[in-house]
Parts: sequence; structure tokens; C-alpha cells
Amino acid sequence: MTGFKGLLAAALIVAGALMTAVSASAQDSDRYGTQKVVYHINYPGGEDDRAYRGAMRNIQNHINAVGAENLDIKVVLHGKGLGLLMDATSDDGLQTQVASLKGQNVGFQVCNNTLNSREISYENDLYDVWEQDIVPSGVAELSRLQQMGYTYIKP
Repeated sequence: MTGFKGLLAAALIVAGALMTAVSASAQDSDRYGTQKVVYHINYPGGEDDRAYRGAMRNIQNHINAVGAENLDIKVVLHGKGLGLLMDATSDDGLQTQVASLKGQNVGFQVCNNTLNSREISYENDLYDVWEQDIVPSGVAELSRLQQMGYTYIKP
């Protein structure tokens, strides 16, 4: 009988902790509401792609705070920012971060002007980019998204 009471007490503690976590999550979503955000990446990754990894962590932290269901996130890449998806073709860590964000409905948008001027093939040179991910101009897309109410963030 003592084993059962101990098991019941443990179950109640776990249930209480889960309810507290759900309540905290609900409070966070109440605090932040729903958000539309565009992250702007147009810089090189630097030594060991630290800048890219930092940007991906910022986006994940944003999702953790607000909840994927409360966010519409776009990442616009142009110029040297395409290095993120170029490096991800051979870097398992970056691949994992990009794939994880995409799995949480983060959209990655790639500048066609940069592809053309730098002679980059989105199919062969970039990680997990499809035709529908290409936008005519990265900077014009940033402006369009801001006009649509997206908050601009440059990590």
C-alpha cells in the first residue's frame, strides 16, 4: 500500500508540474499574442558560422517564448546571407537548425537577384531551397513584409 501511495503522490506532483508549465505557456502567449516577424540575414557567418548559428538561436528562442502556433516568421536572405544555406549543405549542425525551424513553419526566402548576380543554383548550392522560396528581391521583400505588418528584426 505504501508503494501505491508513493506512486500516487509522484503522479500528482508530475501532474501539478505539467499544469504549471501549461499555465506558464498560456501566460506567455497571453503576454505576446500573435506575431508576424521577418528576420533579415545579409551578412557572412564569420568564424565557424557563429553569426548564422546565433541568428538561428534567436529565432528558436522567439518561438520558445511565443509559441510556434502564435507566430508567422519569415527569414529573408540576400547578399552574403545566402552563405547560411550554402554552408548548411555541408554542415550537419546548420542543417539541423534550419530543418528544425522549417518544421516549426518558419519560411526561408531567398533573393533571386543574389542568385543571379553570384551565379548560385538554388537547387545545387543551397540547402533545402525550393522554387517557391525564391523572391524577386530580398530588400523589396523586406519592405513588402513590413507593409503587411511584419516586425523587422536583424539578429
